[in-house]
Amino acid sequence: MKQNKVVRHLAFVSVSSAILAACGQAPSQSTGKQESANSNYVTDVVSYVDPLIGTKGPFNHRQAGNVTPGALVPFGMFNFGPEHAYTEDLLAESEGISKKILQEKKRVPVSPGGYNYQASRVKGFSFTRLSGTGCLGASGDIPVMPFTKDITFSPATDPINAYYSAGFSHDNETATPGYYQVGLDNGVNVELAATTRTGIANFTFDQADNAKLLFRTSYSQLGSGDAYVKVDAQKGEITGYVTSGNFCGYLGEHNQRDYYTLHFVAKLDKAIAGSGGWKDDEVFTGQDSAKGGMGYGDNGWPDIGKGSGVWVDLDMEAGETVQMRVGISYVSLDNARENLEKEQAEQSFAQVRAQAQAAWENTLSKVKVESDDTSKLRVFYTALFHSLYHPNIYSDVNGQYVGFDQQVHTVEGTQTHQYANFSGWDVYRSQLQLVTLLDKKRGSDIAQSLFNQASQYNGVWDRWTHNAGATGVMSGDPSTIAIANFVAFGADDFDVTGAYDSLYKAATEPTAFDLSEVGCPVFCRGQKPSLDQWQQLGYISDQSNSWEGASETLEQASSYFSLSQLAVRLGKHDDASRFVNEAGNWRNLYNPSATESLGYIQGRNKDGSWKDEFDPFSGHLFVEGSPAQYLWMIPHDGAGLAKTLGGDKAMIQRLDSHFRKPDGTWVLYRDSAEFSDVSNQPSILSPWMYLHTSEAYKTQQTVRETMKQLWLDAPDGIPGQDDLGQMSSWYVFSSLGLYPKYPGRADLVLSSPQFKRARIGNLTLNAPQASDTHIYIDALKVNGKVSLNSWIDETYINQPVTLDFSLSETPNKAFGGAAEHRPPSYAPSVQ
Repeated sequence: MKQNKVVRHLAFVSVSSAILAACGQAPSQSTGKQESANSNYVTDVVSYVDPLIGTKGPFNHRQAGNVTPGALVPFGMFNFGPEHAYTEDLLAESEGISKKILQEKKRVPVSPGGYNYQASRVKGFSFTRLSGTGCLGASGDIPVMPFTKDITFSPATDPINAYYSAGFSHDNETATPGYYQVGLDNGVNVELAATTRTGIANFTFDQADNAKLLFRTSYSQLGSGDAYVKVDAQKGEITGYVTSGNFCGYLGEHNQRDYYTLHFVAKLDKAIAGSGGWKDDEVFTGQDSAKGGMGYGDNGWPDIGKGSGVWVDLDMEAGETVQMRVGISYVSLDNARENLEKEQAEQSFAQVRAQAQAAWENTLSKVKVESDDTSKLRVFYTALFHSLYHPNIYSDVNGQYVGFDQQVHTVEGTQTHQYANFSGWDVYRSQLQLVTLLDKKRGSDIAQSLFNQASQYNGVWDRWTHNAGATGVMSGDPSTIAIANFVAFGADDFDVTGAYDSLYKAATEPTAFDLSEVGCPVFCRGQKPSLDQWQQLGYISDQSNSWEGASETLEQASSYFSLSQLAVRLGKHDDASRFVNEAGNWRNLYNPSATESLGYIQGRNKDGSWKDEFDPFSGHLFVEGSPAQYLWMIPHDGAGLAKTLGGDKAMIQRLDSHFRKPDGTWVLYRDSAEFSDVSNQPSILSPWMYLHTSEAYKTQQTVRETMKQLWLDAPDGIPGQDDLGQMSSWYVFSSLGLYPKYPGRADLVLSSPQFKRARIGNLTLNAPQASDTHIYIDALKVNGKVSLNSWIDETYINQPVTLDFSLSETPNKAFGGAAEHRPPSYAPSVQ
């Protein structure tokens, strides 16, 4: 592959001047302070991580963090952890998964990620999971259940696993980075650890008379198209595969399909005394193999009574432990064996566990903080932990992986690993920037992985990729923003020119997918839905191939802005000019008379008329949000938005009424869609938009209040689904008083740090007065020079920068207040 380094330009585009005219803060040439030898940064940071934070929430999945505790290493392919079963009482209390629905629609109940703190039973321990998804289930492949009862009927006919499961208590559960333990009520103690591509389990049976392991091969969280498992008693091996997909498939038929196969080999250190299998409703005692998937039903929910698996009877004494070593591969059984041999060899469980913990300590300690508040440290490092689950290494130790063309490929050039599981609509906003700040090489590999996927998928950059499949889930074009962000944050060790050329083509030439309604609204296949309308009308209309035209227009505006910034870095200034102009298309959907008193971004028809029946407080009018919430999702042109709204005071008033009710009480989460919901993507930028007004201190106030109210040191401590680490990354940045606001740029806007000192990448942040009461920036020095700017430029990417904050209990309204101290805005050259 062709590799190229990008020459970095710091070109800022003024709101009212030519596109490449400079404005704002020039890069400082001063040298940042070096880390003090007397640093009080906390150590042993893994001890502050509580993986159970964010695992509890109502069964309405959008109000839970949906994160998954288990054994994994950072970005690991193998995520070893519990799959929960649900009692009838819990199902009856749930929203949408009641016993009645279970009976009528024949659907198997699952929880996003497979885990919910309120559940009390386990149906197995699977090899792969996704953490924080909004859709109910994904992966959860090959759950293995230690079992102590007779096999009296097929597990496929036990939909809520009332029999084929075991109870547990959180009092007998331990979750730490790289390790998971739970004592089951059936007398089996389970311990799990993992390497990148392998897992190891210790199953200790109090009573061994009926000890067995169930390999529920076909029971991925949302079903499977096919599965196969084989027992070799002589070798003590169980091998097989599952073919699956169906991400969000219950929302539409286009994802009710297979697009990946996971192969596995499991080796036991105790003799296999016998085996049996099942397929659908039949049980075959003595059988050593089974084949057959669950299917996806007729509506994306696997049918009850379908599926296959085997069990093995174990020859062991009471109190003994059977150890299971597992290797997996998305390519082949041979590769799964090689992964196991190369990553585990003959290491003990304790060694695997210690190495996993060391990997997390090394990765998490790249962000150093100083604080004497143990609870804040726990919430912070747990958020950082959750930010680093995904994307996942997808290639094997030999470099092979299955591409989006379903063919076997091998990583080449300087790429080390191929990555998978990219929740683009979520993670483009801050998670990928955080990952890259901590490891530019990893960022480069993820960028190349996305380019590889697009190249294998006819040039289409999919917005939500799952293993070897394009799902089309959500809206916008997050891949363009992601690639521009990678380069901005220093990850340019990939084929940047090739990626840019591909993205340029996608931005300028409509594809058959762009012009098709296939998959819409939730799974629109086009990278640029209705690109023809964008080019002809300057917006995407209500009659389009998109989820919703107005919110799609805002998403695409961010995408085109990011592409303009990548073009600048590559010296393509004509392209940059064009794409900055197109990024201004959001203005074509601002209706100053949307309501009797206020203007909003409003859907528009193809003929230019405004969409009828406009309700700015409808939570479903736009994608996962209301017009009131989407109004602020214009990250690159805050000054232009302020001018459009009527000026500084008007924007302040609009923001004030968005975050507070008339009586002054805060509204930050799940109230009327008239107000903010800083637990979900359309609202997470909004607290930072005060920085484009004379009252920048209200960003400091609002961000701190959001963290205080919504992020807790408790199982219900993550607001809304974590979305593969996106929301946790928001908290990490916000805790440091930083936010990567601009698509395609590494400039950071500022709030007040909640830690006395911090270090991330080349940035050192000192805020000795930081506390729950000292939340306002009174003064700031950047590399020793006094600054009133509420943002910093990209200098810190390549050289040390130190920010010295002086915090106060009262706001300094001069900080960031004047126009010259506000973050830059970027707008078309002709307005």
